[in-house]
Amino acid sequence: MFDVKEVSRKSEKEALVRQSQLTKPQGSLGRLESLAVLLAGHQNRTCPQITAPWISIFAADHGVASEGVSAFPSVVTQEMVKNFSTGGAAIAVLAKANQAQFEVVDVGVLADITQGGERTFEFLQSCRVASGSFNFLQQPAMTTEMLNKAMAVGCNAVDRALSAGADLFIAGEMGIGNTTSATAMIAQICNASVEDIVGLGTGIDATQKTLKAKVICNALQKHERAFTTPLEVLRCVGGLEIAALVGAYLACAEKGITMVIDGMITCAAALVVCEIAPSAKNWMIFSHQSVEPAQQCVFECLAVKPLLDLSLRLGEGSGAALSISMIKMACLLHEQMATFAEAGVSESEVVE
Repeated sequence: MFDVKEVSRKSEKEALVRQSQLTKPQGSLGRLESLAVLLAGHQNRTCPQITAPWISIFAADHGVASEGVSAFPSVVTQEMVKNFSTGGAAIAVLAKANQAQFEVVDVGVLADITQGGERTFEFLQSCRVASGSFNFLQQPAMTTEMLNKAMAVGCNAVDRALSAGADLFIAGEMGIGNTTSATAMIAQICNASVEDIVGLGTGIDATQKTLKAKVICNALQKHERAFTTPLEVLRCVGGLEIAALVGAYLACAEKGITMVIDGMITCAAALVVCEIAPSAKNWMIFSHQSVEPAQQCVFECLAVKPLLDLSLRLGEGSGAALSISMIKMACLLHEQMATFAEAGVSESEVVE
């Protein structure tokens, strides 16, 4: 169903040979070495480069937020989209610092912020599928039509990135209530205990955490018979912005562009993609370990290890954006370090 592009194993082998010739003990740059090799396979060249990172933030509201599972009301989604769109959010600062092209995509915020005013939003793409998802405690979060349209929004974002010459794709998210959706998806797909993996999200207290776990458990029980495929899990307990993430990641894998996965919400989307098309994982870099326990559950299910652990829980693609400089450095070291032959250094002179 999904045709994932093959990674160039030839370029990976050539990059490994180059790594063995650089003036350093083999393996001394740790994961920076494996990053360079991975990107060589992605870009089909021995010395990869990252010069045009792209960041798309998908935003939508969640009907389940009405159950009191978040520390903030749904109106915050709308206000944060405005903040993204005027360059005031953390991810906008990080995008600018990394010279990344940046956009925020309204997939399903409750209110259309482009209506009722003359204010312009420089970074906004309005691709509204609906005014939020449904409360999945009462009914599936999305219809099949909503799911397909939201996934297409993600695919279109990747097309925009590729048209602009992007060589690294980062997706972020914004949506009050979306840690509840993502936790439900991860618990179902990974067969994990909700109580063990439910987290504090935006900063709920212990009482709200207990409520959040109960809401998720009840919803999983309600939709149990509908969970026939990973996409049905997404449709029943996910959200519009998570569906856009899934669509974007599938498009990245099909068209062959490196994707950097952010926090717990984006990991839930990556999990769905890897269930649908396991080889899509070859195109993914997992950027950081957040404080959300459900994210660690995904890492264990997919047998992957993140690059960073900074105790982040912001979302927005912030952890992925922070990893851009590390990924760039991996490429620069791989390309610009001298080989033993070029430096006139004997390999025996390098202290292992």
